[in-house]
Amino acid sequence: MVRMSAEERRESVIRAAVTEFARSGYNGTSTEAIARRVGVSQPYLFRLFPNKAAIFLAASQRCLADTIHVFEQASEGLEGEEALHAMATAYQKLIADDPEKLHMQMQMYVAVASAEAAGDHAFGDSVRAGWLVLWDTVHLALGADVDETTGFLAYGMLINTLVSLGFPSGNRVWSGFFDSARPVEG
Repeated sequence: MVRMSAEERRESVIRAAVTEFARSGYNGTSTEAIARRVGVSQPYLFRLFPNKAAIFLAASQRCLADTIHVFEQASEGLEGEEALHAMATAYQKLIADDPEKLHMQMQMYVAVASAEAAGDHAFGDSVRAGWLVLWDTVHLALGADVDETTGFLAYGMLINTLVSLGFPSGNRVWSGFFDSARPVEG
């Protein structure tokens, strides 16, 4: 059996956490479930991360980093409309190929809202910092056009909502949106 380094084990915990939190949210996920998925004990899990919130934050940061990476790769060497369409197509592929990313993203928004309501602003500050990197990545790819950036991210959130609610792509809600908006070619 090959032994993993602490960093490799930490990475496996983050991947497992994305899966578990995507399925059950912050409150519905136990650290025991994450430890079991990784094949480690809870005490070992807490040697890698100080608490459940730190695990969730690492999973949230991974989710954002993966999305940023997809946008960077898709828009590399492109500008304007070409970058917009490439990023939109790449994002649609990301959430189609790996729906856990979308579910984790949605759980992240719920967790931030809950933490903020409870007066815990540190978690939200950290997630917002990651989201600003996402904004900047899209913003630069779209020529630093605020309207284009806002439209792109608003469209993405609409897609997130429709997919999360289980609307199939042929549903009238989708076609109504595409009739009134610039379609994404891919």
